[in-house]
Amino acid sequence: MQRKSQKMENEKQHIGSLFDRIAGTYDGLNHGLSLNIDRLWRRKAVRQMQPANKVLDVAIGTADLTIEMLRQEKVMRVTGIDLSRDMMAIGKKKVEKLKEKGEKSKNVEFLYANAQKMPFADGFFDGVTCAFGCRNFSDLDAGLREMYRVVKPGGQVTILEFSYPKNRIVRRVYDLYFSHILPFIGRIVSKDKTAYSYLNRSVKSFCWGEAFVQHLHDAGFREEHFRELTFGIATVYTGVKPLGC
Repeated sequence: MQRKSQKMENEKQHIGSLFDRIAGTYDGLNHGLSLNIDRLWRRKAVRQMQPANKVLDVAIGTADLTIEMLRQEKVMRVTGIDLSRDMMAIGKKKVEKLKEKGEKSKNVEFLYANAQKMPFADGFFDGVTCAFGCRNFSDLDAGLREMYRVVKPGGQVTILEFSYPKNRIVRRVYDLYFSHILPFIGRIVSKDKTAYSYLNRSVKSFCWGEAFVQHLHDAGFREEHFRELTFGIATVYTGVKPLGC
C-alpha cells in the first residue's frame, strides 16, 4: 500500500507532463467514454455558480468548463491556470473557434501556473472554479487554501470532481468500468500505458462527499454544500469565503 501511495505521489509531481502526453485524445476519450455525461456535469456545475466578473478556472485544461461558463453567461472574464501547456493549447483553439462562430466569447486568459502557489494577489477574483483537477493536487489542502486566498470575501468556489457511488450495484459496475474497461480503451487510443490507470487510481484514493466538504471548511470556506450527480459518480461542491475575511 505504501509503495502504491508513493507511486501516486510521484505521478502527481509530474502531472503536467502526464496530461501533455494525452492532450490530443483527451476530449474525445472523455466525451466518448462518458457518453457525453461529462458535458451534463459541467452544465450542472455552472448552474450552481454565482454570476461573477473575474473568475479563476483552476486546472483549466482544454477549457470545457470555461466555455460552459461563457455559454451560460455566468462570467465576464476568465483566467485559467494549468500545468499542462498542451492541454491549454487545445483550450485556446476551442475558445478561438467560439469567436469565429460569432458565439459569445469574452476575455479568456491562459497561464502556466501551479494551483498550490498561485501568482495572484489576495482577493483578486470574484469566484474560483475547478473541474476534475483537485484530486491531482499533490497537496489538496494547500490548493484549497490558495483558492480561498485569491477569491474576494463573499466570493464562491465551485468544484466538480469524481466521487464514488454509494449504491452497491452501481459501485460494482463503476469499479468494473474504471478498473478495466476505461484503462484498456484509454491505453489503446492514447497510446499511453499509464495515464488512464492513473485516472482510476486517483479517483479511488480521493475523498468525496462530507470528507471533501471538511477540507473546504478547514481551508476557511463556509456555506459549504455538495450535490451528487449520476448516482454519485461525480459531485459538485460549493463554498463561500466569509465577508470580512
